[in-house]
Amino acid sequence: MTRYIMRRLVHSVFIIWGVATLVFFGLRAIPGDPVVQLLGEEYTPEAAARIEERLGLNEPVYIQYVKWMGNILTGDLGQSIASNETVTDAIKTGLPKTASITFLSFSFAVIIAIPAGIIAALRRNTWLDYTSSLIAFFGVAMPGFWFGIILILIFAVRLNWLPAIGYEPLSEGLWPWLSHLILPSVAVGASLAAILMRFVRTGLLEVLGSDYIRTARSKGLAERNVVVRHAMRNSLIPIITIAGIQLALLINGAVVIEIVFSIRGMGRILVGAIFDKDYPIAQGIILFTSVIFVMANLVVDIIYTFLDPRIRYD
Repeated sequence: MTRYIMRRLVHSVFIIWGVATLVFFGLRAIPGDPVVQLLGEEYTPEAAARIEERLGLNEPVYIQYVKWMGNILTGDLGQSIASNETVTDAIKTGLPKTASITFLSFSFAVIIAIPAGIIAALRRNTWLDYTSSLIAFFGVAMPGFWFGIILILIFAVRLNWLPAIGYEPLSEGLWPWLSHLILPSVAVGASLAAILMRFVRTGLLEVLGSDYIRTARSKGLAERNVVVRHAMRNSLIPIITIAGIQLALLINGAVVIEIVFSIRGMGRILVGAIFDKDYPIAQGIILFTSVIFVMANLVVDIIYTFLDPRIRYD
């Protein structure tokens, strides 16, 4: 296992390096000049030259790339072109908000999806199965931003139960923090819950038709033990795979929701940096989220060995 983890970590370094390289050159291929956008109506060739020299944008692109990669190795992700904010500070500002939405939306999805998937599988071809499947299809097809607006109109505008926009840090209290995150978390987690529910149902149905499940039932084991101790554990591998990938994707998927609910999280900061051609901020956030995605996949692979003893990594 240790050798496998070390090998995967080495592979992960190359993947992250490849992503960083693509992001660096891809952002510079987008039409537009960050200095022109920064100066606006105050643009003059002399002022532009001074800013380019200060930011190092007057150097060849490959020199900028080598310097950026060197700074990354020292932990320096750079500084915003549009402000004095460092990339690290921008991540520290946005990460708690995005991480809070991600955690709550993922928790909501799991709490809803697993029981619904189990019930749909055990009550196959009944009204419970058909109803849960219909709701799941609706959840997959439903745009998150549209659902978020509907939630705002119902629970914030009409009922006045929850705040419509903004974010309160956890340090201000549990309820102020939670109340601002319920609506965006439900809006993000609804589609994930639908996806997970379908995978739980499909995986459990496949396992319930296996020979060893029929053997367990023939021995007189209670149905609850058959489902929980035997069927559910062996059906978790594809579910864990999807859940791990979706958890990492939620960090990027919260972009539109953060805009709808006026939350300055990682996604909203990234979108603003791309529009402003703020290369350091955009590069740093994409690189950070890439590391999270790669690490999430590694953790999922390691979890496999605990779920299924037959899986071994050399």
